[in-house]
Amino acid sequence: MNKPALPLPAPWRHGVALAALLATIGLAACSSGAEAPESATTTPHNVTLTKEQQQSIRLYTVEPSSYHTMTHTTGVVDFDHDRSTDVLAPISGPVAKLLVTLGQTVKQGQPLALVDSPDFAAAIGTYRKTLAAAKAADRIAATDRDLYAHQAVSQREYAQAQSDAAGADSDRDAALQALVGLHVDAKTIADLQAGRPATSAQGVIRAPIAGTVVAKSITPGQLLAAGATDCFTIADTSRMWVMGQLFDREFGAVKVGDPAEVDPGDGGKPVAGTVSNVGAVIDPNTRSATARVAVDNPDGTLKQQMYVSVRIRSREARTGILVPVSAVLRDDENLPFVYVVANDGSYARRPVTLGERIDDRYLVPQGLHAGDKVVTDGAIFLNFIQTQ
Repeated sequence: MNKPALPLPAPWRHGVALAALLATIGLAACSSGAEAPESATTTPHNVTLTKEQQQSIRLYTVEPSSYHTMTHTTGVVDFDHDRSTDVLAPISGPVAKLLVTLGQTVKQGQPLALVDSPDFAAAIGTYRKTLAAAKAADRIAATDRDLYAHQAVSQREYAQAQSDAAGADSDRDAALQALVGLHVDAKTIADLQAGRPATSAQGVIRAPIAGTVVAKSITPGQLLAAGATDCFTIADTSRMWVMGQLFDREFGAVKVGDPAEVDPGDGGKPVAGTVSNVGAVIDPNTRSATARVAVDNPDGTLKQQMYVSVRIRSREARTGILVPVSAVLRDDENLPFVYVVANDGSYARRPVTLGERIDDRYLVPQGLHAGDKVVTDGAIFLNFIQTQ
């Protein structure tokens, strides 16, 4: 007769139960194949919410959208080279007096400095002599013309008088152009033509354009060399250039005429501009090309050599899939993903490929299709539930 089995001690009972549980898990793993644990860890389960929890979820239905690419870069402010110039000394000699100060606004033709110049005196003397010679030659030519009409002089004498007058007139005009090139004022020239002495024996350096004196390179007493000494720089600062850098894919994204915004970084309102040129040469040191943005600067906010942020918007419209920035999360490997509504109403994690950011949306080249419903508000909550 068999005796009834005695109950096992408590520690033994726990050991047997644990062994049975491990055996069950092992059999399940064998029956489902070796890949089951890997799929369980790499494919998170979908999240199911109650009706109350779904009230805090906001969805965005994906559909192709028209957009304009945005290029963000940095730039350096420079003068508009079409509205600025270096003023070279037109005459030689020592500087007698400076008439303007740095930062002063000047008009075109305004005197900038006086120069004790022998070139100026020589040009005045040459014009005075050629002017007198031309007047005498013209009188002789007019007399011979009348005499030739009455057959009082030969044709040879008449032709010679006309030739001498033409040569004298040419010398006079050349001397006048020399004075104009030296920026001699109209009153002085008028005095010379009227036979009056010149009011000033000093040469004048004048502003070739209107603008602001942004550089002064000479001092009183300094000896100038005609056509070589840099005296001033004048620029119209009401319009500036911003030289932005373009890299790689940005080369083809930016075109002449694209609107741009320049942020000086002082917390003020960005300044509007337009791309006026895109460089055709790559800088071998930076591997970048230059996009020149023309910007109105009436209040002088932008200064030369200032570093600024530049935002260029392409005028060419494109079509693609875009989702709100709030819909995109990142996993432990910093890879982007979103939550989409599955067929059964649950929320599934889906990896995506991100393109550029356009305002408050991301371009998604891969991972989403038209008609997908993406979670925008509440994605962090879904991720929290899924990872618990």
